[in-house]
Order: sequence, then structure tokens, then C-alpha cells
Amino acid sequence: MPQATPRSSLPGARPSAFLLAGAFVTGMLLFVHGGCGGGDGDECRDAIHCRHDNGAPAEGKEWACEDNRCVQHPAQQPPDAGTDAGMPDAGAPDAGAPDSGTPDAGRPDAGTPDAGRPDAGTPDSGPTTVSMQILAFNDFHGQLEPPGGQILAGVAPDGGPVRVNAGGVTYFARHIAALRATNPNTVVVAAGDLIGGSPLLSGLFHDEPTIEAMNLMGLDLVAVGNHEFDEGSTELLRMQSGGCHPVDGCQDGDGFSGAKFKFLAANVATDVDRTLFPRYDVREFEGVKVAFIGMTLEATPGSVIPSGVEGLTFKDEVQTVNALVPELRQQGIEAIIVVVHQGGIATPGSLVNDCKGAGSDGLIAGAIVGLVKGLNDAVDVVVSGHTHQAYNCVIDGKVVTSASSMGQLVTDIDLTLSKATGDVVTARANNVIVTRDVQEVGAVKELVTKYQELVTPLANRVIGWVAQPLRTQSDSAGQSTLGLVIADSQLEATKPANLGGAQVAFMNPGGMRADIAQGEVTYGEAFSTQPFGNSLITMTLTGAQIEEVLELQWRPSGATLMLLPSAGFTYAFSASAPVGNRVDPASIRINGVTVDPAANYRVTANNYIASGSDGFSVFTEGTNRLTGAMDIDAMEAYLKARSSAANPLPAPALNRVTRLP
Repeated sequence: MPQATPRSSLPGARPSAFLLAGAFVTGMLLFVHGGCGGGDGDECRDAIHCRHDNGAPAEGKEWACEDNRCVQHPAQQPPDAGTDAGMPDAGAPDAGAPDSGTPDAGRPDAGTPDAGRPDAGTPDSGPTTVSMQILAFNDFHGQLEPPGGQILAGVAPDGGPVRVNAGGVTYFARHIAALRATNPNTVVVAAGDLIGGSPLLSGLFHDEPTIEAMNLMGLDLVAVGNHEFDEGSTELLRMQSGGCHPVDGCQDGDGFSGAKFKFLAANVATDVDRTLFPRYDVREFEGVKVAFIGMTLEATPGSVIPSGVEGLTFKDEVQTVNALVPELRQQGIEAIIVVVHQGGIATPGSLVNDCKGAGSDGLIAGAIVGLVKGLNDAVDVVVSGHTHQAYNCVIDGKVVTSASSMGQLVTDIDLTLSKATGDVVTARANNVIVTRDVQEVGAVKELVTKYQELVTPLANRVIGWVAQPLRTQSDSAGQSTLGLVIADSQLEATKPANLGGAQVAFMNPGGMRADIAQGEVTYGEAFSTQPFGNSLITMTLTGAQIEEVLELQWRPSGATLMLLPSAGFTYAFSASAPVGNRVDPASIRINGVTVDPAANYRVTANNYIASGSDGFSVFTEGTNRLTGAMDIDAMEAYLKARSSAANPLPAPALNRVTRLP
């Protein structure tokens, strides 16, 4: 096991005053890697090129570009987490800690005052170790264009937040290239949801543009995530092997050759001892082998349309990894990296290299914590995802990272490997913000521009107007203005007797991916809110079954997933009542009339939850099912019918669900 420490200029504590001053000089940015120009007086623009031109800084230091010159400052140290399972010092490893149980005596010093232990962040100074670098990200979701929102980069001297724009694949590719140039032994990995739930620019072309962009960028390995299965396993196999779409063909007119990188799926079985993609990939650096195991979360079938995972078995993540360890060791592999689409939850407002959360000892919470603690001690690093969070942790002696989502961060993980044992000696990580103050990569920009030209006529078509922003953010009762409008559009599309005769529609919150801004609504904006291409299913449920659906919004695990009902449907629930008994049956009304438990009602839901996904199994009991319009088409028709430039659609009142003590 390595002496593992996060390597970070944005640790749990506030950055110091001099660090913030330097950051403001370079555009209000606080991150380690940066700038151009050498330390001998050449001019620089930012810190990322300082690292690019000069290599990694000395142990405990970080590059900064000040007055157009590259300088090194002491790295800011995080607070003591109070436990070995937490985040240790972000600088040099503890001087008294052993290196993987191997004595220091025969290993040369890497030029740092740590008693013979090599520096994981600097090039090798001796023949007994080799340095390698992992560049990791997760949950890209086909976000080729710069996403909205900003990343919290630090804390200003007055205590206010410092936020920066981040992301966009043309800038992402430049950051990857600059970081890759610092170490020839680099592997670029992604922890799932590279595709799926994508904006129109990628989604319209079945995510071929994202695959092609990643080919240009030099992605090496990607673990499958749940959204890789949005269009089914056959379509996912096409992403790897290439070929035109079986229905839509090659819409860009120049074919599709597939991914040059490898998909990994260690826990996705197609048969006994057979997996959909390889379980792992082995890379060798100067004679030292490193294994990368790729997996998705075992619960993937619960978040995917059943037809998308038909014939597949998703196995336990911990058992899968631990069963592979002996096989890898028989091949002489001691350095093991797990890339998994499962994640944790950090405290809101945390910096990108924090590990703070509601878990034990104040660290991150979530499924990833138990997963990591269950892994064999042979595992050195866990690259995670799924929760769209940013964190940089050491849990149970393993470096555990996540890089937010949509290409806004890239995690730089530096490893020192022992040539004698093959094991990881030191491991450090740093979440680097993908800023937009770097030169775009020309080839990637050409690719994006090509698809923009193809999609622009459709994307810019105005389909309606809204008087206020429609937001995904929900109130204490789980209601959001966007969710209610979508539910209303689905009811409207299925209300006619010949289209389903619906009396109520329900929308799932996970099906909404972006807000809609006030004013004109374009098709591109509407697609971004609902990028999954779901169809509407209208079915018959009894009043008692409708109550069961509502009760399923609260789970024994403590999780809550509130459905968004259409206009005319109201009910009340008690937040303190036991799970399974929170809804007052007498409060469930359709157009003011109490729902009769024994009566039949026509109910609409998208095919995702209608098939029982997200835990709403009662929908699968619905009878007389009728498939209707696509969700995006229902939204377009609703906005066209209900809004104009002179009379935009108002945001609905949040008064359909009543929360009681």
C-alpha cells in the first residue's frame, strides 16, 4: 500500500493570503498546475504552462505565474483530519511512515528531505523507481460545449467565494495535453457516464461526436457507467467497434470508426466467466506493470430502462475487484487502480480538493466509502464518479478521487512505483480546474464546429416563451417549476381519449438535466432539459396503486425521490411519519375530487419510470398500456400551444404537494 497523500493547492483549509494574491494575478484561479515560461526569467501567462515547461515543482511546493515569471511557493497544507482514514497532509508524506512495508535503505533519495523516500511528484532521480501519472475524470455526459455554472475555486481575502468558468472539450483537451507533457508515463481514464444524458450537440448524433472528441484528446480507458446503457448494450458495443447507427445511419456523412480507447466492464456479465467488455487493462512502465479495473455500480439496472440491460448481470463491485486481485498478482502485478462509476457526497460548498462530508470523522459520505473499505488492501487508487461531486480523499489508505462532472475538472494522480516490488510507493492527487484561459486544441475545435454547423438550424428553432426561468431546483416538498411544466406537457399530450385518456402525469426529477432561461425557448434548450429521448406511456392504475406509487418516493435507506405531478393532482404527506405510511389517502385528489382506492385512473409516465426504474415498481403493474409521443415532442407542442412572445408561459405555483410536520 502506498504512502498516500492528496497533492493539492486547494485543500480543506482556506488558501493563504500570498497564495490568493498570486491566484488573482493569474485570473482569480487557485490551482497547482499552470503557466508557461521557465524559472530562468522567460515570461509566463499562467501556472499550467509553468508546470508544462518546467515539470513538477519541488516537494511541498507549487508553481505560480507572478509578474509574468514562474515562481514556486510552499503548498498550502490541509487541516489534520484526525484519523488515518481521512485526508493526511497535502505536502510530503509523513516522515515516519514506511513505504509499503519496504525499507528505505536501498532506495535513493529523490532530492527531498524525506529520508530516502522518492518524491511522487517529481521525475525519477534513481534507477529503483519509476513515476507515472493518471489523468482522470468522470460523468462527462457528452458536454462538448462549455457548460453553464461555475466551479468554486477558493476563498477570497474578504471571505467571499472565488468562482471560475470551467469546462468545454476544446479547453479540456488542452489541459490534458499540458498535463500529459509533464510525464511520458501517463494514462487517461474516465469513471463512467462519458456518454448518455448528453446535450443536443452530441445526443442528436447518438454521442458519436463525444467518442470522436475523446479519440482526438487521447483517452485511454473508460469504465462503463449506468448512462452508457441508455440506448442498450448493442449500441454501446457500436461505440467501441464503430459503424453507422442501424436506424439513423451516419448523420454527419463521413462514417464512424468507433472508440480508439477501451471500455472496461469487470462486473457486467454476459455469461458465466464472460463480460461485456474486458475486466481490466494492464499497462507497463519501465518494466513495472499497472492494472486498471473498470466497473459500473451494481445497481445500474435500477437506473436504466430494462431493455437497455437485457441479458446482462451486474455483479457486486467489491467482490468483483477482490476476486481479480489474486489473478493480477499471479501476473506479477502489485499496482492496482480501480476505476468505478460509484461515488460519494461532499459537503456543499467544499473546494475541489476537500474531503469534507457527513460521513465518519467529517469525511465524505455515500456508497463509495463502504465500497473502498471493502476492497483488498492491494488496491492503491480508486477513481470514482456517478454523484457529480468533487473530492480528493484518502480512505482506508487508498487515494479516492472524483472530478465533478461535464469536464470541469481533471484529476492529476502522481504515482511512484518500485521497480523491485512493482508496488506503489507514493500516491498523490490534485483536482485541476479546466479553466478557459488556455488555447483551444485546434483539431478538437474543428470537430465541435463541424457538428455545431449540422445541429444549429434545429437547435436554434424557437418553440416557445417563458415569463420566468424554469428551474430544476425543488422546494421542501420536492416541487420544481420545470418539473411541473414537464408533467403538464405530458398530461396535455396524452389527455385526448385516442392518445391515452390520461387524468394525471408524473415526471421523475432525474430526467431533468438543465434549467430553461426566461424568454425565448429553443429546441436546443428544451432538448438539454430532457436529453434521454423517452416516450410517454399511459396506463391504468387503481387509486390504491397511485397511493403506493407516492409512498415509494421515500426509501428505507433514507433516500427520497419526489415525483412531479401534473396540474389538478394534489396530495399531502407527513415528513415525520414512518416510511410507507407518509401520504394521507384522503388528501389525494384529482381536480378536487378525492381519489377512490378501488376506482381506475389513467396515468402517464415516461417509459423510464413506467418500466419500474428509480424504484417505482408499481408502475409495472399498470394495465392497458399505450405508448405515446416522445417527451421532447410533448414539451414542444405544449410550449407552442400555451405561449407566445406577447404572452409567455408563467412559471407554475408550487402548490400541488403539501408537506406536513
